[in-house]
Amino acid sequence: MIASVRGEVTVRRADHVVVECGGVGYRLAVSANTLRAVPAAGEETLLHTHLVLRDDGMHLYGFSSEEERELFLMLVGVQSVGPKVALAVLSGGSPRDLTNAIAAGDSARFQAVPGIGKRTAERIIVELREKVAGEAVAAAVQTTTSEDPRTLAREGLLGLGFAPAEVDQLLDSAAGDTPEDLIAAALRAAR
Repeated sequence: MIASVRGEVTVRRADHVVVECGGVGYRLAVSANTLRAVPAAGEETLLHTHLVLRDDGMHLYGFSSEEERELFLMLVGVQSVGPKVALAVLSGGSPRDLTNAIAAGDSARFQAVPGIGKRTAERIIVELREKVAGEAVAAAVQTTTSEDPRTLAREGLLGLGFAPAEVDQLLDSAAGDTPEDLIAAALRAAR
Protein backbone atom coordinates (compact mmCIF):
# COMPACT_ATOMS: atom_id res chain seq x y z
CA MET A 1 0.00 0.00 0.00
CA ILE A 2 1.12 3.56 -0.64
CA ALA A 3 1.15 5.26 2.80
CA SER A 4 2.25 8.73 1.72
CA VAL A 5 3.36 10.78 -1.25
CA ARG A 6 5.95 13.55 -1.10
CA GLY A 7 6.81 15.63 -4.12
CA GLU A 8 6.08 18.66 -6.24
CA VAL A 9 2.48 19.71 -6.77
CA THR A 10 1.91 19.86 -10.55
CA VAL A 11 -1.91 20.14 -10.69
CA ARG A 12 -4.30 21.57 -8.12
CA ARG A 13 -8.04 21.22 -8.82
CA ALA A 14 -11.21 21.42 -6.70
CA ASP A 15 -11.44 17.64 -6.23
CA HIS A 16 -7.88 16.38 -6.80
CA VAL A 17 -4.20 17.19 -6.92
CA VAL A 18 -1.32 15.66 -8.85
CA VAL A 19 1.95 15.22 -6.99
CA GLU A 20 5.06 14.26 -8.95
CA CYS A 21 7.42 11.89 -7.15
CA GLY A 22 10.51 10.53 -8.88
CA GLY A 23 9.17 11.32 -12.33
CA VAL A 24 5.74 9.76 -11.71
CA GLY A 25 2.66 11.93 -11.21
CA TYR A 26 0.18 10.58 -8.64
CA ARG A 27 -3.41 11.81 -8.92
CA LEU A 28 -4.94 12.01 -5.45
CA ALA A 29 -8.59 12.72 -4.75
CA VAL A 30 -8.76 15.16 -1.83
CA SER A 31 -11.30 16.84 0.42
CA ALA A 32 -11.74 20.61 0.47
CA ASN A 33 -10.11 20.55 3.91
CA THR A 34 -6.95 18.91 2.51
CA LEU A 35 -6.95 21.12 -0.59
CA ARG A 36 -6.63 24.19 1.66
CA ALA A 37 -3.42 22.68 3.08
CA VAL A 38 -1.88 21.84 -0.32
CA PRO A 39 0.52 24.53 -1.55
CA ALA A 40 0.45 26.09 -5.02
CA ALA A 41 1.72 24.25 -8.10
CA GLY A 42 5.49 24.06 -8.17
CA GLU A 43 5.88 23.69 -4.40
CA GLU A 44 6.58 20.52 -2.43
CA THR A 45 3.96 18.77 -0.29
CA LEU A 46 3.47 15.62 1.75
CA LEU A 47 0.10 13.88 1.71
CA HIS A 48 -0.92 10.78 3.67
CA THR A 49 -2.70 8.37 1.34
CA HIS A 50 -5.10 5.48 1.07
CA LEU A 51 -5.27 3.27 -2.03
CA VAL A 52 -8.59 1.71 -3.05
CA LEU A 53 -8.53 -1.11 -5.60
CA ARG A 54 -11.77 -1.67 -7.50
CA ASP A 55 -12.81 -3.32 -10.74
CA ASP A 56 -12.69 0.01 -12.57
CA GLY A 57 -9.15 0.85 -11.42
CA MET A 58 -6.94 2.03 -8.62
CA HIS A 59 -7.98 5.18 -6.78
CA LEU A 60 -5.60 7.09 -4.54
CA TYR A 61 -6.95 9.41 -1.84
CA GLY A 62 -4.81 12.09 -0.19
CA PHE A 63 -5.06 13.64 3.27
CA SER A 64 -3.27 16.52 4.95
CA SER A 65 -3.10 14.68 8.29
CA GLU A 66 -3.17 11.16 9.64
CA GLU A 67 -6.25 12.09 11.69
CA GLU A 68 -8.14 12.92 8.52
CA ARG A 69 -7.07 9.62 6.92
CA GLU A 70 -8.20 7.67 10.00
CA LEU A 71 -11.59 9.39 9.97
CA PHE A 72 -11.88 8.61 6.23
CA LEU A 73 -11.21 4.93 6.96
CA MET A 74 -13.85 4.92 9.69
CA LEU A 75 -16.37 6.60 7.38
CA VAL A 76 -15.88 4.16 4.49
CA GLY A 77 -16.39 1.35 7.00
CA VAL A 78 -19.99 2.53 7.47
CA GLN A 79 -22.54 0.83 5.23
CA SER A 80 -23.69 3.08 2.33
CA VAL A 81 -20.67 5.41 2.66
CA GLY A 82 -18.18 5.11 -0.18
CA PRO A 83 -14.95 7.02 -0.71
CA LYS A 84 -16.59 9.93 -2.58
CA VAL A 85 -19.19 10.47 0.13
CA ALA A 86 -16.50 10.16 2.82
CA LEU A 87 -14.47 12.89 1.07
CA ALA A 88 -17.59 15.06 0.92
CA VAL A 89 -18.04 14.59 4.69
CA LEU A 90 -14.39 15.48 5.31
CA SER A 91 -14.88 18.64 3.24
CA GLY A 92 -17.37 19.80 5.86
CA GLY A 93 -14.81 20.62 8.54
CA SER A 94 -11.71 19.60 10.41
CA PRO A 95 -11.43 16.03 11.71
CA ARG A 96 -11.86 17.34 15.27
CA ASP A 97 -15.08 19.21 14.35
CA LEU A 98 -16.49 16.14 12.61
CA THR A 99 -15.51 13.87 15.49
CA ASN A 100 -17.26 16.23 17.91
CA ALA A 101 -20.36 16.22 15.66
CA ILE A 102 -20.40 12.40 15.70
CA ALA A 103 -20.00 12.32 19.48
CA ALA A 104 -22.74 14.91 19.94
CA GLY A 105 -25.11 13.04 17.61
CA ASP A 106 -25.43 16.00 15.21
CA SER A 107 -27.08 14.15 12.30
CA ALA A 108 -28.17 17.44 10.67
CA ARG A 109 -24.51 18.27 9.99
CA PHE A 110 -24.09 15.06 8.02
CA GLN A 111 -27.45 15.37 6.24
CA ALA A 112 -26.19 18.65 4.77
CA VAL A 113 -23.55 16.69 2.83
CA PRO A 114 -24.60 15.81 -0.74
CA GLY A 115 -25.29 12.08 -1.00
CA ILE A 116 -26.19 11.59 2.66
CA GLY A 117 -29.79 11.22 3.77
CA LYS A 118 -31.27 10.93 7.23
CA ARG A 119 -30.69 7.17 7.53
CA THR A 120 -27.06 7.32 6.45
CA ALA A 121 -26.37 10.28 8.77
CA GLU A 122 -27.86 8.36 11.69
CA ARG A 123 -25.93 5.23 10.71
CA ILE A 124 -22.65 7.20 10.73
CA ILE A 125 -23.38 8.44 14.24
CA VAL A 126 -24.51 5.07 15.61
CA GLU A 127 -21.61 3.11 14.12
CA LEU A 128 -18.84 5.62 14.87
CA ARG A 129 -19.89 7.18 18.17
CA GLU A 130 -18.20 4.59 20.40
CA LYS A 131 -15.07 4.47 18.20
CA VAL A 132 -14.80 8.24 18.48
CA ALA A 133 -15.29 7.99 22.26
CA GLY A 134 -12.38 5.53 22.43
CA GLU A 135 -10.14 8.04 20.67
CA ALA A 136 -11.19 10.75 23.10
CA VAL A 137 -10.23 8.49 26.00
CA ALA A 138 -6.83 7.81 24.41
CA ALA A 139 -6.27 11.55 24.00
CA ALA A 140 -7.33 12.20 27.58
CA VAL A 141 -5.02 9.48 28.88
CA GLN A 142 -2.07 11.02 27.02
CA THR A 143 -2.71 14.56 28.26
CA THR A 144 -3.40 13.90 31.94
CA THR A 145 -1.46 12.51 34.85
CA SER A 146 -4.55 11.40 36.76
CA GLU A 147 -5.25 7.68 37.06
CA ASP A 148 -8.89 8.13 38.16
CA PRO A 149 -11.25 6.59 35.55
CA ARG A 150 -13.96 9.21 36.18
CA THR A 151 -11.49 12.06 35.69
CA LEU A 152 -10.22 10.51 32.45
CA ALA A 153 -13.79 9.90 31.23
CA ARG A 154 -14.74 13.50 32.08
CA GLU A 155 -11.77 14.87 30.12
CA GLY A 156 -12.61 12.58 27.20
CA LEU A 157 -16.22 13.76 27.07
CA LEU A 158 -15.13 17.40 27.34
CA GLY A 159 -12.79 16.75 24.40
CA LEU A 160 -15.76 15.48 22.40
CA GLY A 161 -17.48 18.83 22.80
CA PHE A 162 -19.91 18.16 25.64
CA ALA A 163 -20.54 21.00 28.10
CA PRO A 164 -19.07 20.55 31.61
CA ALA A 165 -22.51 20.49 33.28
CA GLU A 166 -23.75 17.93 30.75
CA VAL A 167 -20.64 15.78 31.31
CA ASP A 168 -21.18 15.78 35.08
CA GLN A 169 -24.82 14.81 34.65
CA LEU A 170 -23.97 11.99 32.19
CA LEU A 171 -21.20 10.60 34.40
CA ASP A 172 -23.41 10.65 37.51
CA SER A 173 -25.62 7.98 35.92
CA ALA A 174 -22.79 6.09 34.14
CA ALA A 175 -21.46 2.82 35.47
CA GLY A 176 -18.10 1.29 34.66
CA ASP A 177 -14.63 0.57 35.96
CA THR A 178 -12.59 2.00 33.09
CA PRO A 179 -12.72 5.37 31.29
CA GLU A 180 -13.84 3.56 28.13
CA ASP A 181 -16.79 1.92 29.91
CA LEU A 182 -17.81 5.22 31.52
CA ILE A 183 -17.69 7.13 28.23
CA ALA A 184 -19.61 4.42 26.38
CA ALA A 185 -22.31 4.47 29.12
CA ALA A 186 -22.45 8.26 29.03
CA LEU A 187 -22.80 8.31 25.22
CA ARG A 188 -25.61 5.75 25.38
CA ALA A 189 -27.39 7.93 27.96
CA ALA A 190 -26.90 11.02 25.76
CA ARG A 191 -28.85 9.49 22.85
